[in-house]
Amino acid sequence: MEANIKAIHFDISEKLVAFVNKKIEKLTRRFECITEADVNLRLIKPETALNKEAGIKLTVPGTPDLFASKTADSFEEAIDLALEALEKQLEKNKDKK
Repeated sequence: MEANIKAIHFDISEKLVAFVNKKIEKLTRRFECITEADVNLRLIKPETALNKEAGIKLTVPGTPDLFASKTADSFEEAIDLALEALEKQLEKNKDKK
């Protein structure tokens, strides 16, 4: 499954798109219940440290959409932090079923 990726306030590189798809693919292999992933990458103005934000929404049937948003120095780090938070949410939902 490929993620729907939106870049806000910047042009996204192919390398970053590949990174996001690889991370989402890894997560969907672990949690097969995920049907859709929306990733919003935002460059926060002004140019300061911690100005890259990644928001990720996962669609899982039978539960409300799961969402996590993290800010970091790099998009890769923000994506990793957001996916870590989503994994915890997925684990909680898995226990409820």
